[in-house]
Amino acid sequence: MEDQERLIAARYRLLHMLGQGSMGTVWAAHDEVLRRQVAVKGILRPPGMPDAAADELRERTMREARAVAALSHPNLVTLYDVVQHDGDPYVVMELVPSRSLGEVLQEQGCLTEKQGAAVLDAVAAALASAHRAGITHRDVKPGNVLIADDGRIKLTDFGIARNVAEATMTARGITLGTPAYIAPEVAQGGDVSEAADRWSLGATMWAAMAGEPPYVGKNVMQTINAVINGDVPVPAGAGRLAPVISGLMRKDPAERLSLVDVRKQVYPLLPEPGTDAFEVESVPLPIVVRPKPKIEPDAPLADDPGPLPFMITKPIAPPRERGRVATTFLLVAAILLFVAGSGGGFALTRLAAGAPLLPPTEQTVQTLPTLPTAPTLQPRTASAVTAIGDQGGKFTLNVEASWAMYAEQRAADKLLPPSAVVHFVSDSGAYEVAVQRFPDFYPARRISTYTAAVQARWPGRFFGGEKVPTANLAGPRSEDSIQFVYKTVEGEESNALRRSHFSRVLPYGNDLWVVEVVVPTEQEDEARARLFDAIASTFAPV
Repeated sequence: MEDQERLIAARYRLLHMLGQGSMGTVWAAHDEVLRRQVAVKGILRPPGMPDAAADELRERTMREARAVAALSHPNLVTLYDVVQHDGDPYVVMELVPSRSLGEVLQEQGCLTEKQGAAVLDAVAAALASAHRAGITHRDVKPGNVLIADDGRIKLTDFGIARNVAEATMTARGITLGTPAYIAPEVAQGGDVSEAADRWSLGATMWAAMAGEPPYVGKNVMQTINAVINGDVPVPAGAGRLAPVISGLMRKDPAERLSLVDVRKQVYPLLPEPGTDAFEVESVPLPIVVRPKPKIEPDAPLADDPGPLPFMITKPIAPPRERGRVATTFLLVAAILLFVAGSGGGFALTRLAAGAPLLPPTEQTVQTLPTLPTAPTLQPRTASAVTAIGDQGGKFTLNVEASWAMYAEQRAADKLLPPSAVVHFVSDSGAYEVAVQRFPDFYPARRISTYTAAVQARWPGRFFGGEKVPTANLAGPRSEDSIQFVYKTVEGEESNALRRSHFSRVLPYGNDLWVVEVVVPTEQEDEARARLFDAIASTFAPV
């Protein structure tokens, strides 16, 4: 039976699709008991997903639903129901005829001071309600703020929110949110706290008032590097909201403005009671069916909370003299927004899958940076700890002090157990060091299990391993260490990005560690000695 007009749980009749992501679909539906319009989000089980992973996906859906169900606030999208249908979970939520703040910014460039004050006050109130319930949002950004037709402002999409009491669940991929809006401490692998949500709120308002995010890079890692190491920019075009935004975007979490103080400072700037700062005309347009994003066959899907539960309505009416030109611009802007959002999700999916982090660029293909040398490498300490409560995971190795550090978690797949990865990436993005730890790898598995997984991911590009000395690992070992190299090619042949991956696989107690150095293939011979040998030989668990 087709999805259209399908009845879920003998109550919710699906009417038409609102949107689709890699792991979920949202429909507009009719509640035949209460006779009202609702949004129904179903979770898609990817083809070939093992039963254990599917069970985990269902559990994550229920946890998300429990998190949202604990919240009740006029500035939050309301959860109505959670049902099971044919063994799969469906989340029934409030249907909000609206446009996202991101769409509004695409249309009008930036917000007025009164509009900005209204959004800042509403989202701050919503986050305060969530934080009181022990929930962090983890992905506050313009795309997750809804401007309803009737003037209401709502925060939505707690798809990657996690209740503090239920923080042991792992997930495939990165759970950090959108790079341009994540807090510096989160980008460095720290915990996502209420203070991190406040930073994201500040970054969202920075973008709302300036018309662009506070940090923009050519790729994901350059953006993250700017968030971690760059100065906090002065809010552009924010007017009297500038001190509030700056107060939220302080590098030290302890110094960030509280949500109570945010609302106190914004209160005098709010629109008059009973007025609508956005004046959105409520005339619905035809529903747009969004296709599934294109995913490479060998790349595992990252968790996606699904699209937002809102209807697309008529945009803010442009001035009459623009006529068809303004309407055409709106259509093009909406398409660009969708494509940009899909590209960002794809980049994070590739990063989570262990694929090369960066797309081909002229800088990395044609102009190669100078390789670091051993004297410039400095000892750095980090922790590769999974979210399942394992012990240990601390390590040291020599790497450039200026390279950005980025933590990631990977779920189990057909061959490998869950793991934690710490990335160190150069400013240019040309060089990367990744330290991956598989806790409790032994005694059930061998190194051959890991190499088989690499060969399966990159068939024909794996080059044989060799035994290496491991004097820096003094602990007990289940088998000898090995090292090997494999190559990847990304992009079209005319502008392809070729990278060589040097890997050293090191058993240590019951854990398996992998130290990988990734360099442009054009520098492979020089990089082996000057970078890989110099870094991998200094690695040691603490």
